[in-house]
Amino acid sequence: MMLLLANYLSQFHDGFGVFQYITLRAILGALTALVISLVFGPALIRWLTSAKIGQQVRSDGPSSHLEKSGTPTMGGALILIAFAVAVLLWADLAVRQVWVVLGVTLAFGAIGWVDDYRKVMLGNSDGLRAREKYFWQSVVGLLAAVFLYMTAENAQETILIVPFFKELNFQLGWMFIPLTYAVIVGTSNAVNLTDGLDGLAIMPTVMVAAGLSVFAYLSGHALFSSYLLIPHISGVGEIVVPCAALCGAGLGFLWFNTYPAQVFMGDVGALALGAALGLIAVLVRQELVLFIMGGVFVMETVSVILQVGSYKLTGRRIFRMAPLHHHFELKGWPEPRVIVRFWIITVILVLIGLSTLKLR
Repeated sequence: MMLLLANYLSQFHDGFGVFQYITLRAILGALTALVISLVFGPALIRWLTSAKIGQQVRSDGPSSHLEKSGTPTMGGALILIAFAVAVLLWADLAVRQVWVVLGVTLAFGAIGWVDDYRKVMLGNSDGLRAREKYFWQSVVGLLAAVFLYMTAENAQETILIVPFFKELNFQLGWMFIPLTYAVIVGTSNAVNLTDGLDGLAIMPTVMVAAGLSVFAYLSGHALFSSYLLIPHISGVGEIVVPCAALCGAGLGFLWFNTYPAQVFMGDVGALALGAALGLIAVLVRQELVLFIMGGVFVMETVSVILQVGSYKLTGRRIFRMAPLHHHFELKGWPEPRVIVRFWIITVILVLIGLSTLKLR
């Protein structure tokens, strides 16, 4: 929106041409989302508290979590509002990838909102049934996958890149659709599983979004992509702005979500953020790098799968409790230690993911 205004004003003064630069608009998008989160966060928390929209804590979890019962939840709505406003203001709205990211993120946020609403407002502890939630996630994920496949402008947009190998890649063809679907839905649920401690999910989300923004910028630049031997995808450089908006909104939310949390994001935030990361990784053709950068999300998900599988097959549990962060809590780690160490792991994994640009 602001780009259109700047283009119009540039005919009166050349200085407005500076808004053509993606990097500047990305910075402004991050700052816009950050300011919105910081300014409106306190009011949202007060409203959630007065409306008694509080977190329900499992009685079979770590005893230290019982005191969190009643903490306002559904704060992820603040992230989505800040993200959407920043994207609409600073991104080039003529680029189709921008609308796909915005639409999928908000759609998954709507699914999470219904789930949270049923849990908190209607007193239904199950929220959306697993089958219902998975159905609607699948609908949105498949629609996005089919749309991207049908609108792909060249073969570069449907290629699978294998990290650390210079020329090892595969043309997916129609297999692009199930892969894209799996990445979007899988990442959405992985971030949701990770969202169990104060600030545990949001900071890795910010870090991974920042890492993916580098790939988006380089893939959208013909010279850089040619030099680094990564696909050059027209328009994908504009995804830097949504990535930056995610970072700004996430950091603003972390101001209130850091230990001890004043508000939780709920499924409305976790499902949406995970879907956004998965989709962005697809757009920049770095699904396998997302697997590396989002290693914390992968570990949390695998721990649940192993726990459930082991219990069903042998009647024994591998971990004291799943997801993995609860296992370390029950081992005696203080919550802040678990959180910060998982953050440190994410920093390392994001750097390893970025190293794939040259280590091939």
